[in-house]
Amino acid sequence: MSYADDLRKHARIAILRFLEDAPKYTSNVSMLATQLPRVGIAYTRDQVTTEAHWLREQGLVELEDHAGFVVVVATTRGAEIAQGIARHPEIQRPRPGA
Repeated sequence: MSYADDLRKHARIAILRFLEDAPKYTSNVSMLATQLPRVGIAYTRDQVTTEAHWLREQGLVELEDHAGFVVVVATTRGAEIAQGIARHPEIQRPRPGA
């Protein structure tokens, strides 16, 4: 597995965990792009948008597009993955107690 593949897996769990901590499990791409560097992932807004769309395809988030301003909402399944209750092979599993 490449560094880029590992980075994507980590970015995906980070996005889901940020959503889990957000009020109503909701944030936006701009805010998520601001938060990812806090965990060592320097993604552009375009990269975050790409991952948000991938997460939607997996049924882990819902997206609302307001004239290019993308709002991201975790689904129940997305929250379960963020908590480590459920797994997905293309998303890094969170460490216990993390």
